[in-house]
Amino acid sequence: MADDPYAGVSAQELQYLAVDRNKINDPMVQAEWASKKLIWIPHEIHGFCAASIASDHGDEIEVMVEETGKRVRVHRDDCQKMNPPKFNKVEDMAELTCLNEASVLHNLKDRYFSGLIYTYSGLFCVVVNPYKRLPIYTEKVIELYKGKKRHEVPPHVFAITDTAYRSMLQDREDQSILCTGESGAGKTENTKKVIQYLAYVAASSRSNRSSVSNLHVTQHVVQQGELENQLLQANPILEAFGNAKTIKNDNSSRFGKFIRINFDSSGYISGANIETYLLEKSRSVRQTEQERSFHIFYQFLVGATAEQRKEFLLDDIKNYRFLSGGKIPLTGVDDSAEFRSTSEAMGIMGIGPEEQSAIYRVVSSVLLFGNMQFKQESRNSDQASMPDDTVAQKVCHLLGIPVTGIVQAFLRPRIKVGRDYVTKAQTKEQVEFAVEAISKALYERMFRWLVTRINRSLDRTKRQGASFIGILDIAGFEIFKMNSFEQLCINYTNEKLQQLFNHTMFILEQEEYQREGIEWKFIDFGLDLQPTIDLLEKPLGILALLDEECWFPKATDKTFIDKVVAQHSTHPKFRKPDFRADADFSLIHYAGQVDYSASQWLMKNMDPLNENVVSLMQGSSDPFVSTIWKDAEIVGMGATAGGDTMFGSRTRKGMFRTVGQLYKEQLSKLMATLRNTNPNFVRCIIPNHDKKAGKIDSPLVLEQLRCNGVLEGIRICRQGFPNRILFQEFRQRYEILCPNCIPKGFMDGKKAVERMIGALELDPNLYRIGQSKIFFRAGVLAHLEEERDLKLTDVIIQFQSLCRGLIARRNYQRRLQQLSAIRVIQRNCAAYLKLRNWAWWRLFTKVKPLLPVTGQEEKISIKEKELEKYKENFEKQKADYEEIERRYAQIIEEKSILAEQVQASEEVAAEAEEARRRIASKKDELEDILHEMEIRIEEEEEKCNQLIDDRKKFQQTITDLEDQLEEEEQSRQKLQLEKVSAESKIKKLEEDLAVQDDTNQKLNKEKRSLEERYSEVQSQLVEEEEKAKQLGKLKNKYEAIIADLEERLRKETQARQELEKIKRRLETEINDLREQLLEKRQQVEELQGVLSKREEEVQFTLQKVEEEGAAKSTFQKQLRDLQTQMQELQEDLDAEKEARNKAEKLKRDLNEELEALKTELEENLDATAAVQDIRAKREDELRELKQALQTSQKQYETNAHDLKHKYQQQADQLNEDLDNVKKIKQTLEKTKQTLEAENQDLCNDLKSVQMAKTESERKRKQVEQQLQEATIKLQETERSRADATDKSNKLALELESVSKQLEQAETKTIQNSQKISSLEAQLLDAQELANEETKAKLLAQSKLRQASDDISSLNERVEEEEEAKRQLEKQMSELQAKNAELKKKTEEDANNMENAEEQKKKLAREVEALTVRLEESTTLADKLEKSKKKLQAEVEDLTVELETQKSAVSNSDKKQKKFDQMLSDEKAVSQRLANERDNVEREAREKETKILNLQRELEELKEMYEKSEKGRLASQRELDDLISTSSDVGKNVHELEKAKRTLESQVEEQRNTIEELEDELQCSEDAKLRLEVNMQALKTQLERELQGKEEAVEDQKKLLLRQLRDMEAELEDERKQKAIAVNGRKKLENDLKDYIQQVEMANKVKEDAVKQLRRIQAQMKENQRELDEARLAREEIQGSLKENERKVKTLDAEILQLQEDLAAAEKAKRNAEAERDELQDELSSNTTGKSALLEEKRRMDARIQQLEEELEEEQSNSEMLTDKARKALNQVEQLTTELNTERSLSQKMENQRSTLERQNKDLKEKLAELENQIRTRTKATIATLEGKVSNLEEQLDVETKERTQLQRLLRRQEKKLKDLAIQAEDERRHADQYKEQVEKMNNRVKALKRQIDEAEEEITRVNAQKRKLQRDLDEQMEQNESASREISSLKKYRPSATARPARSLLSSIKTELADDDISADETPENSEA
Repeated sequence: MADDPYAGVSAQELQYLAVDRNKINDPMVQAEWASKKLIWIPHEIHGFCAASIASDHGDEIEVMVEETGKRVRVHRDDCQKMNPPKFNKVEDMAELTCLNEASVLHNLKDRYFSGLIYTYSGLFCVVVNPYKRLPIYTEKVIELYKGKKRHEVPPHVFAITDTAYRSMLQDREDQSILCTGESGAGKTENTKKVIQYLAYVAASSRSNRSSVSNLHVTQHVVQQGELENQLLQANPILEAFGNAKTIKNDNSSRFGKFIRINFDSSGYISGANIETYLLEKSRSVRQTEQERSFHIFYQFLVGATAEQRKEFLLDDIKNYRFLSGGKIPLTGVDDSAEFRSTSEAMGIMGIGPEEQSAIYRVVSSVLLFGNMQFKQESRNSDQASMPDDTVAQKVCHLLGIPVTGIVQAFLRPRIKVGRDYVTKAQTKEQVEFAVEAISKALYERMFRWLVTRINRSLDRTKRQGASFIGILDIAGFEIFKMNSFEQLCINYTNEKLQQLFNHTMFILEQEEYQREGIEWKFIDFGLDLQPTIDLLEKPLGILALLDEECWFPKATDKTFIDKVVAQHSTHPKFRKPDFRADADFSLIHYAGQVDYSASQWLMKNMDPLNENVVSLMQGSSDPFVSTIWKDAEIVGMGATAGGDTMFGSRTRKGMFRTVGQLYKEQLSKLMATLRNTNPNFVRCIIPNHDKKAGKIDSPLVLEQLRCNGVLEGIRICRQGFPNRILFQEFRQRYEILCPNCIPKGFMDGKKAVERMIGALELDPNLYRIGQSKIFFRAGVLAHLEEERDLKLTDVIIQFQSLCRGLIARRNYQRRLQQLSAIRVIQRNCAAYLKLRNWAWWRLFTKVKPLLPVTGQEEKISIKEKELEKYKENFEKQKADYEEIERRYAQIIEEKSILAEQVQASEEVAAEAEEARRRIASKKDELEDILHEMEIRIEEEEEKCNQLIDDRKKFQQTITDLEDQLEEEEQSRQKLQLEKVSAESKIKKLEEDLAVQDDTNQKLNKEKRSLEERYSEVQSQLVEEEEKAKQLGKLKNKYEAIIADLEERLRKETQARQELEKIKRRLETEINDLREQLLEKRQQVEELQGVLSKREEEVQFTLQKVEEEGAAKSTFQKQLRDLQTQMQELQEDLDAEKEARNKAEKLKRDLNEELEALKTELEENLDATAAVQDIRAKREDELRELKQALQTSQKQYETNAHDLKHKYQQQADQLNEDLDNVKKIKQTLEKTKQTLEAENQDLCNDLKSVQMAKTESERKRKQVEQQLQEATIKLQETERSRADATDKSNKLALELESVSKQLEQAETKTIQNSQKISSLEAQLLDAQELANEETKAKLLAQSKLRQASDDISSLNERVEEEEEAKRQLEKQMSELQAKNAELKKKTEEDANNMENAEEQKKKLAREVEALTVRLEESTTLADKLEKSKKKLQAEVEDLTVELETQKSAVSNSDKKQKKFDQMLSDEKAVSQRLANERDNVEREAREKETKILNLQRELEELKEMYEKSEKGRLASQRELDDLISTSSDVGKNVHELEKAKRTLESQVEEQRNTIEELEDELQCSEDAKLRLEVNMQALKTQLERELQGKEEAVEDQKKLLLRQLRDMEAELEDERKQKAIAVNGRKKLENDLKDYIQQVEMANKVKEDAVKQLRRIQAQMKENQRELDEARLAREEIQGSLKENERKVKTLDAEILQLQEDLAAAEKAKRNAEAERDELQDELSSNTTGKSALLEEKRRMDARIQQLEEELEEEQSNSEMLTDKARKALNQVEQLTTELNTERSLSQKMENQRSTLERQNKDLKEKLAELENQIRTRTKATIATLEGKVSNLEEQLDVETKERTQLQRLLRRQEKKLKDLAIQAEDERRHADQYKEQVEKMNNRVKALKRQIDEAEEEITRVNAQKRKLQRDLDEQMEQNESASREISSLKKYRPSATARPARSLLSSIKTELADDDISADETPENSEA
């Protein structure tokens, strides 16, 4: 039996983790529940309460509440089903049969009241805040969850963390844990526990674990630098600075954080990183009642020492205005202790005391900012003042800034107006707002610095992370009565996270069902969140409109709301507010409708700061303050307040980023990282707002369950198939439940699973069989596991019973033996008890030991036996001695024979030495040849290196020349730019500065808006790329899984094939065919999966392309519209401003003239004739001016039209030339790529040659070392040989007789030794084969035993299943009866459905009729929706039950027809297999064609997309060129040239020359483009230069025509030169091809040389092998000689020892014999007297004892001698065996001596023949070697010839290179000439532009003068009319005739001016056309 999994956990811990299921599964409770029809009904307080059905009244049901016993009528749709009691406190809510809101709430409540806070809901974990500390986070609990699967242990956040950690290690995929929920739900605590678990499990050193589990306890002794401790200590710091007390939570984190923990490849923590989101910085300034600011303020003020209070200027908590609530203590928290723990944590994190003091200075200064007091100076002025600056002095002392500067910055800040700075008076409210803003910003920047500092200490570069686990702790969805900007950001984040949850949990499930080909109805849960996200983040969304409004100075919250309502009023997720509502607008989120109030949104989004204070902070003397303000992007106060100038309101220049933009970027990065990880979800729920343990507010929990998406997740988990398992694993695990259903041998996994499912008789609705997995509904696998456990328990019980029986039988036998022994003992004891009191027995016991005579005879017999033994030993020793002497003689004879053999071996060694010398001489010759070859190769390599160096030098010279050209071009551009800037400066001094500022501001605004849109487009592109990366990761992952599965399949098929060969050799062919079919099917399935993936990717990319194309077209349209609007607005503004100024001037002049005329009229009434003359003159002048204007206007119009037409033609031609050059550039880039590839191939070949060379050198060195070793060994052998010769000279006399025999035997011994070596090798091979065969036999036997065991177990299972089948048949009858009842119920439900539909129609009509009554209609609609959902759920349940019953009936029918089907199936198997094979092949072909087509379409789409992007980029560049000034153009050209330089450095010389030509052409074209841009840019500058140049217009026109003709001629010349350059490029390309062919030839030659080198190396290896064989033979001979000598010496020594031992033994023998004789004499003499005999006997006894002792000593000595003799005998036996073999050989040789003597002559002749043959062979080998050498020399000659050819080719190439360099220099000269011509053309065009601009300015000025004259005339008409009225009173002084001409004159002037205005209005229209 298995051990208890909770063995290490105490009972106290266990009661908060798991429930005793035996208490829950009570049959009495089950029976009680079944008797009552219990349901859930809604309740106001408890959410739902239990009730039993009393009676049914149509749509309503009368129920009785269980708690109170009241009877209530409830609508049927409001009721919900109740689960049976066995599902109470279930760990996974997806296992509930009735899955509804009431059941989920009841389960959570039950578990919470039992102390179980963790519950699974499908695929994620729900946590309810316990509001107390539970003992479930100790080290024991961590050990319980470590390495366990989720279903093996109770629900816990540790289980989620462990699954994430294990899957990260196994799958090598990044993980993320998302903790979401409301404030106070326990997100921060759960993140702490996750970090605690990871720090314990993945700690690099196990010593760290001691401090992991005690997170809440302050750690006084912690080593600094330990990564795990630092990771744990980062939380207290972040909590101190970022957490605060709220109404809901005492430790609420007021910011979101993403903790990224990095792990190395072995699973240890290697680093961490923390990212924060949306710090609630307003809490540092103000708090509501019963809430606190951030913890650090209270900790610092309470826990600071006296020295710190003095240093940081601290005061009492009550005196700080920013801490509005004063001292609010927290229950169970000591602020001073927390302050000490935070300072210790900072020390552990590596934050030193200086940095800590800087942080505390900032904290103190933030508090002191609130104590600054301001007041109004006086009642008349709004200026604020600071009566007391002591607080300001304290703040400035802490921050290191001047007091006067900060006071001035707050009270009278300097604001930029135009180009000047103006001091602005600030009111009291404005100053207080600025102080609060700067204090909030100061605290936020300090918090950001702290986070980056923690990240820096947590980042360990030594151990780089292979993967990571990210922990997200962020606020959940919030719905208040009125929601602001912060709630919008939080809800936006949760929308994105919920979309991620939907994608991972819902969409991926459905995609997997599609991939596996499972029939499943896709469920739309209404959680498509993209419309809401688009409404928030897309262009023209709410955040984009908010950013847009922030740019306008006069924008308010009301204008923003109007814009939002106008833009999105028709959006489905947007709702307009009612006129009575307080909300400004409403959004429909996934959790419900949320009302938003947009007050202060613009200020919150801009987050404005006082620029003057920020600049003071940046220049602070405190380095900490200056660093945190270093990168400040300021939205000035002037920008928010708006500085009204004389030209209207205007904002601050420069870019700034809003809070919305920053948060959107942060969120997009976070979502990108989360999408690339495998997410794990933890949903935290707050049970009540009272912070009480054991209390649940049901409506609050239900609302959170809806907001978190828990209910929807459970529902889809229940509707789908959450449990899935691979075919092989399913078969391996559950085959025990259906034995004998799968036949022996190989079977496809899918077929095997289908057979198993058929045998298990599962309901078809409970499972689906896919392509590689089988899917189950929730709870099915649990049922199968239970059955498997029962089966296993039965087997184990049987095994235990057998074991217990065997043990009991053994115990029984042991007990029987004990009983028999006890009986014997009892019998002896009884006999003793009988005899002990008998007197004779007592006497016998006393006398018996005193009788010595009784033992004498026995002793004598013993002594006689010993004497006989000694005699026998003595005789044996005698025989042994004789044998030893005989063997000694034999050994001497053998010694002489061995000496002869030694002499023969020495002669063999001499011959081997001579052979070695010959081989060494040959080797030296070959080494010399090799050395010569290597010298030649080195020379060739040196030559190649020289050539490469020369080429590098040429490239360097070319690059230097290019750099010089670029520098000259840059200097020319700089001069040109300086010239243009000087001219523009001279002309800009005359212009109006204010107009320029306004136009620049508008352009900047529009530019910023365009940049924002561009950044949004970039962010979208980044998201798309990240999606593509994620898809790529998934693809790689699945490919790896497929590869692993293929490997497993391959291994299993191999194993099965081996078994089938052993068992059934006859069925191999059939099995092979089946395996091939299975492999093809698997390939087809994999191809189908890949195809579906590819089709999805293609669809996705097509959608992307369409969306991007649409976005591109819209952006282009918007750009064009904006450009036209910009131009029109600029023209209108300029015209209006000029007209306004001129009108004001004219008005003043006319007023002055009127006054003068009045005075003159009053004074000179009599001078009317003079007045008439003046008027006539004025009329003439006006007519002349009019005629001159008309003529000049016509001339200017014709000139301008001609010039514009010509310049447009030139621009079109230049554009065409540009397109051609771009095409040429593309072709050249392609050729460049090919050349680069070839260059890489050449480099690889060179590397391989170098590697071969190094290998040859290494081998040569090895050979030399081996030679040295061989020489050393030879020297040693020579020494030993010298010694042996000395010995042999001594033994020569003895060995002369045997030498002849040994000479004849040598050849035979050599042959025998060779045969023995070959036989030994064969023996070794045979032994290895035998070992392998034995191993295979053992494996086969073990497998056969396993198979026999399996067969026996399967037979037992069959019997059990037959019994189960009988029981199931009994149940079938019962189920059929129930089926009839269910049919009746379904009919009733169908009637109810029809009634419900009729009611629905009626209600719909009532809703349409009663639209006024909104409240009633909404309630009815809610009821209808509930009823619909409930009916759908009931219908689904009923359909499930129907399907189960139908399946049961069908199964019964199937059982009856099984036998017939089996026969038909077996007949149809072969046909089906053939058909399936054909179908599979056909489908594979079709799929391959589809894949090819799709790949082609993809490539075409990619090309289209690239073309569109190129077009877009080109258009964007043209726009940038049109908008930018001449300086920008120069910069762009410079950047292009730099990029071009980097490309040119990588290409060869020929490529460089071609690209230089391209660059020069491009320079000329760029110069032309610059001319056009300069023309357009200088139009505005030269508008005012046409005054006074009316006479020179015609001459300039002629000059322009001449210059245009010259330019056309120059353009034609340039085209010709361009054609010449193209021809030169073609020639260079041909040369390149020739060079490539030459390089290929050189490569072939090189390959041949390498082959020859390899052949030579092989020959060297063969020679070396022969040398090794000869050396080994010689060493063996020497070893045998040494061993023989050693044996002879040992034998001599042993013989001497034996002789000495024998002499000693003879002496002892003689002494013993003498003593024996003496004893016999004494015995014979003393036989008469007994007394004397007794005495002598006693003496004899003593003597015998002495003799026995001496004998024992002699025995020990003899034993030693015998041992030595045995050893000697063993050695002698060995030697005798060897001698016998030698004797047999010698006998054979003696027998053959006669034959040998006869054949001696023949042998001599044969020897002569053999010597001749050996000589011929040696000559042949020498000849072959010489032939090889000659071949090598010929090859060397060929190589030298080829090298000479290569050198010639290289010389030719060098000549060509020189020619190319000359051509390049010529082309550079031409380029210089072109540049000079271009400069001339630039000058000419500039002159033309000036003339054109002057003419245009003249025209505009003339038009303006006309308008001015018209306005003057209108005013004069009015003045004249007034004057005529005054004159009418003076008629008596003026004649009557004068009035008519004046009136007629005025009327004629008026009509003429009106005509002029009409003509002037028409002229600009023509010019624009």
